Amino acid sequence: MAKPPAKRKPLPSAEKARIEEIFHRFLALSDDPRTELNYDSPYTLVTAVALSAQATDVSVNKATAKLFAVADTPEKMLALGEEGLIPHIASIGLYRTKAKNVLAAARMIVDQHDGEVPLTREALQALPGVGRKTASVVLNELRIEPAIAVDTHVFRVAHRLKLSVGKTPDLVEADLMAVVPEPYLTRAHHWLILHGRYTCVARRPKCEDCPVADLCPSKLLFVAP
Repeated sequence: MAKPPAKRKPLPSAEKARIEEIFHRFLALSDDPRTELNYDSPYTLVTAVALSAQATDVSVNKATAKLFAVADTPEKMLALGEEGLIPHIASIGLYRTKAKNVLAAARMIVDQHDGEVPLTREALQALPGVGRKTASVVLNELRIEPAIAVDTHVFRVAHRLKLSVGKTPDLVEADLMAVVPEPYLTRAHHWLILHGRYTCVARRPKCEDCPVADLCPSKLLFVAP
C-alpha cells in the first residue's frame, strides 16, 4: 500500500520563507530538472534506475547504451537471457545480482502486466530489484507521483540546508515531503540530487558557487567569516 502523504510541519514564517526562497532559486536555475540516466520508455527507465544502485549514472549510461540497443523491452531482455545480459553490465557493481533481478522483473512484467511496466507504487515495488527508492525515482521522473528518493546526495544537502535532521533516509524523506512547498515537490528530488552532485559536494562544498549559500545554516562550517 502506498505511503500516506506526510503532514506538513507548522513552520515559523521566517523558516517557511527561507525554504520557499531556496526552491525558488533552484527553479530559476532549472525549471524542468531530470534524471541523468538515459532512457526512452518506462521500461528502460526502471531498468536503468535498478542498475544504478551503488553505481554512478555515468557508468550505467555507458552500459545501457549498448544494452538498450538490443534489449529495450522486457520481451527482448528475456530473449537475451543471463548469459547475454551479463557482458553488458559487468562493469557495474553487483552485476550478477542485478542481472537476476532485471530478468526476474522482465518476466513479471510480461506475465503479470502484459509487457507494460506497472506505474503504481505498490506494483512497482513488487518487481524484483525495485524498492521504495527506485519506485520513487520512476514515479517522480514520469511525473506520476511527487516523491523524493533520498540517496547520499539528497541526505547530505537536506542536512546542510537544515531541511531535515532525520537520521535515516526514510525520516529525511518524510521531512522533505512535509516542508518542501507543494509546487516544487515533483522537482525537488532532482534539484537536491544535482545540487549535491555538483555544488554541495561531500568533502569541500563549492559554497562560493552556491546559489543558496546565503540561505544555508551550514555555510560557516566551510567558509571563514
